[in-house]
Amino acid sequence: MSTVRIALANLRFPESAAASVEMATTAVGQASRAGARIVCFPECFLPGYRSPGRALPPPDPAFLQAAWATVAEAAARVSITVVLGTERLLGSQPVATTIVINADGSLAGFQDKVQLDPSEEGTYAPGSERHLFHAGPVRFGIVICHEGWRYPETVRWAVRQGAQVVFHSQFHEADPDSYRPTVFADPANTFHEKALLCRAAENTCYFATVNYASAGSPTTSAIINPDGTLMAYQPYGEEGLLVAELDLARATGLLAKRYKPL
Repeated sequence: MSTVRIALANLRFPESAAASVEMATTAVGQASRAGARIVCFPECFLPGYRSPGRALPPPDPAFLQAAWATVAEAAARVSITVVLGTERLLGSQPVATTIVINADGSLAGFQDKVQLDPSEEGTYAPGSERHLFHAGPVRFGIVICHEGWRYPETVRWAVRQGAQVVFHSQFHEADPDSYRPTVFADPANTFHEKALLCRAAENTCYFATVNYASAGSPTTSAIINPDGTLMAYQPYGEEGLLVAELDLARATGLLAKRYKPL
């Protein structure tokens, strides 16, 4: 039986760009000590998601390059693959993306956010390609926030290419006076978590979603089994690592492979 341990970094929103780097490197070390082979972070964690009401400095290519190098050094020191939500500039516009850093600190590549939420179109430019990544025996894909909830094709594409796990980096904070959930996928919750159960079941893959830790968040970090049942979730609003052992033999991709395009 081939198993792998993964960690989801359910962290608070960083107080500054510099803090995001420090928090990321700390979480990398903690995940390694917990025995994880891969650690995944929320959407645009470095330097922080550009949501309305947050005054982040303009995108800074020099900062990003230095920050990625610092996280890569941390990954290499403890031999762990890092799936880090970040941003990058393509031309003059920022793109919401995920950088994948191999366990030796080398760059595996980027997965840009292709499907933007309408509210993001004035902030981020869309990406244009999808990629498959490897970490030892694990093959994985990445979808970012809105993509995983509303565009099933993004997850199916990764699994049809061989992904056993799809990581989902998200940013999802509570609206004022909104319902505060306490149980994952409770009927009173929004549709989002139910959609993630479907993404796993309809593709026979593991689905690992990671959000920021914030008061009253409508979704939380969780790991879904290939049959669509819940393996584990992080208590809502509680900062920390969610760590789980995945049995890769269960992630057959059977239903994704049987899909026949219309």
